[in-house]
Amino acid sequence: MTTLPPQPLSPLDGRYRPVVTALADHLSEAGLNRARVEVEVEWLITLTDRSLFGTHPLPDDKKTALRALYLTFGQAEIDWLAEREAVTRHDVKAVEYLVRDRLAALDLDAIAELTHFACTSEDINSLSYALTVQRAVTQVWLPALRAVIERLRQLSAEHRDAPMLSRTHGQPATPTTMGKELAVFAARLQRVAARIEASEYLGKFSGATGTWSAHLAAAPEVNWPLVAREFVESLGLDFNPLTTQIESHDWQVELYDLARHAGGILHNLATDVWTYISLGYFTQIPVAGATGSSTMPHKINPIRFENAEANLEIAGALFGSLSQTLVTSRLQRDLTDSSTQRNIGVAFGHSLLALDNLRRGLGEISLAADLLLADLDANWEVLGEAIQTVVRAEVVAGRSSISDPYALLKELTRGRRVGAADLAVFIGGLEIGDAARERLLALTPATYTGLAAQLVDEA
Repeated sequence: MTTLPPQPLSPLDGRYRPVVTALADHLSEAGLNRARVEVEVEWLITLTDRSLFGTHPLPDDKKTALRALYLTFGQAEIDWLAEREAVTRHDVKAVEYLVRDRLAALDLDAIAELTHFACTSEDINSLSYALTVQRAVTQVWLPALRAVIERLRQLSAEHRDAPMLSRTHGQPATPTTMGKELAVFAARLQRVAARIEASEYLGKFSGATGTWSAHLAAAPEVNWPLVAREFVESLGLDFNPLTTQIESHDWQVELYDLARHAGGILHNLATDVWTYISLGYFTQIPVAGATGSSTMPHKINPIRFENAEANLEIAGALFGSLSQTLVTSRLQRDLTDSSTQRNIGVAFGHSLLALDNLRRGLGEISLAADLLLADLDANWEVLGEAIQTVVRAEVVAGRSSISDPYALLKELTRGRRVGAADLAVFIGGLEIGDAARERLLALTPATYTGLAAQLVDEA
């Protein structure tokens, strides 16, 4: 058997790459290295802007040239770093050497020793991961989640008045509307999305064990915690002043738990819509040229929702592992977090793939309103709740002496199919007021939806 040419091992880098490419711009190794260069360059500019160690603020053209190192970061820099890391066996050190190399080309050799000044690798990494995760979430992942929420809102508004038989415990129950049920998911996701939008992205910049020891040794007169805070916040991040060698990753744990929570809701959505399709409540709009089954030509399989379900399970497992691992570091530092964090993009990649499938799947379904109505018409017994509740009110009001309205309706409806005519006869014989009787006789399963339609506006 011949050996295949080099192939992607992960489906995210294979068949699904077009969907997750935008994430790779931030959460890939290259994206991380670009952020590392950004942090190193901006730290250099911060030090010289403060005229530390006899330096002077750089001219604007030199700052622009320096910032171009990360703003135009591309294949040449990727290749350079790969070659240098093969020698250094240290990724952050390779980035430092890259910046030093470019300083020479810009005639800035005089400040070369300020590159990576007083930094431990985790100073650079904590800020770089915070930047890449923040950008991936806010620019790519959250917009994809928002697109699903918006599609749910559109569908819930469209079907706000579409009555539907509920199924609690899988059994016929008090009717609702399809719009209200979809609005529930939109509201749940919106709540989690708002919490994710409020997430902190923390970084540390306090040296080898978080004490600014080297900083003070070099310049004891400088307020280094203030310099570090202002630097971190200038990058659009939140500052963590109290750490070990590493930033504690608690913000990451919180974020990934929220992403997993969103994934759980999305998984619930996928399985519910799959079930509605199975019941015939939704029909799938045929896609030209698509095949549902290799042997059964009639089939349109709900693959969007099944794909989403599978990828949400993978993403949830990865987010859970990230949260469990990153919350702990032995004493002042161990490297388990380093390997773990390299899988952040994989977790968000599977989640993004699920979001893409859900968005597209929700755009390829059509409500079978006639089937919903037929299902309701076959289950008049669900009005038993309304009847016994009205009778109870009549008893309290003194217009009825029925001793146990619930038991009366239980005897009539439990485990039985009761039709419209049966209920009309039953209601006609009840000892209740005329107004209550008229309300009950006018009620149908399709109209017994309470405030379902209005509740759509809460999403």
